[in-house]
Amino acid sequence: MKQYLMLITIAIFLYSCNSKIDPETYSQYQKRGGEISNLAQSVLLANVGQAIQKGGPVYAVEFCNLQASAIIDSLNTANNCVISRVSEKNRNASNNLKTSSDKNLWAVFAAGTTKDTIVQENKKLIYYKPIKIALPACLKCHGETGSDIDPATSEKLQNLYPADLATGYKLNDFRGLWKVEFSTE
Repeated sequence: MKQYLMLITIAIFLYSCNSKIDPETYSQYQKRGGEISNLAQSVLLANVGQAIQKGGPVYAVEFCNLQASAIIDSLNTANNCVISRVSEKNRNASNNLKTSSDKNLWAVFAAGTTKDTIVQENKKLIYYKPIKIALPACLKCHGETGSDIDPATSEKLQNLYPADLATGYKLNDFRGLWKVEFSTE
């Protein structure tokens, strides 16, 4: 019964957020958000893959710590939007669930009831899309400590991210959300 009430609440939330957006605008921003999030994902994965090849998972963790934000910032500028990743189990504290939309949509995506969506907040349209652990290489930093994550990588994670919550995943687990914010002003 409690789960049924939660799904009704989520459905009402999504309807109220999406009902203000006309279908053509919704479709346009859903397509653009999907393209931008796919680009961000592929650019990050390519860079992390190169870092792993260059120096293994330990080097990749350090690379992400120093470069991931700059990569996303350059994509923000190129696409005139604000791209971020948010998660209930974040590695970087700045990627936590901040807004009520973040928190409510987390439950929707965790339940697997939608693939992506657009919500309107004030003068912004915000695109959300789930991030899953898609490659075995992701487990080298996001998997189980001691089996997937080797001791040296675990130590580097602890040093760079002492409050890290982003481990313990298995392949295809829901890990976070891409969030792409578009200003409508």
